[in-house]
Amino acid sequence: MQDGAQAMEMVLITGMSGSGKSVALHALEDAGFYCVDNLPPELLLPFVELEQQHQARRIAIAMDVRSATSLPLVPHHLDTLRSRGMHIKSLFLDSDTETLVRRYSETRRKHPLSQPDPGNRAQDARRALVEAIELERTLLATLREQAHVIDSSIIRAAQLQGYVKALISAPTGQLTLVFESFAFKRGVPTDADYVFDVRMLPNPHYEADLRALTGRDQPVADFLQAQAEVQLMLNHIAHFLESWLDALARDHRSYVTVAIGCTGGQHRSVYLVERLSQRFTPQWVTLTRHRELDAR
Repeated sequence: MQDGAQAMEMVLITGMSGSGKSVALHALEDAGFYCVDNLPPELLLPFVELEQQHQARRIAIAMDVRSATSLPLVPHHLDTLRSRGMHIKSLFLDSDTETLVRRYSETRRKHPLSQPDPGNRAQDARRALVEAIELERTLLATLREQAHVIDSSIIRAAQLQGYVKALISAPTGQLTLVFESFAFKRGVPTDADYVFDVRMLPNPHYEADLRALTGRDQPVADFLQAQAEVQLMLNHIAHFLESWLDALARDHRSYVTVAIGCTGGQHRSVYLVERLSQRFTPQWVTLTRHRELDAR
């Protein structure tokens, strides 16, 4: 088992019901993983041993709250597999409660923790659904803390698939920095470890020639490069990360997500994400996301 474990890569997908676990699993299947949905935690170790006998090299497993009573077994099982040399990446898909309520209402699916509603009134049904979602958050809290979180609240399925494929392509065993730009007007991403608000910086939106461009375009970059406040913010964020990344790596963190937000998620936050990624790529594995631009 030792030799097989050293060669095998496993991705564990958990998260809130309705947050896109099936979409993520399909992305991994496209990437060449052998995928299993809703595997009971009790079967994790036997399943891995069986796949090693079959000389499998890449497997992906999705688990959800339907295995609630045995979910506490998962962290111990993962530690066991890592001790045998297996490379494991854990992803947790999350969405805000209002988004999950809307998705369940649109699909008319029943939440796995929902109880029968004797009154059957719309208000009572919504309250019961919200209670089920919050209970699910509590049950999954430990798994969320030990995984890389992806907030799927306002991203399209294609974006989610792209994020998952980028994450699994990053080298295993090294801390990966994820720089993400976003628009405050569309909400703060819940998957961020650190959030920086840059709305006080000079805004290219008010320059007629720059309004339609983005922070990845050279004219916008030139404009922001010339602003002393922008460069000061860039250096402050970089200094903070440079001061703490080694400590985070020693704490066995696999991913650190740094979210940079401006008003529209088009100019300032995009520019800073691109510059930070360039600055840290020589020392760390880095990924970039532009939540609003990627949705276009």
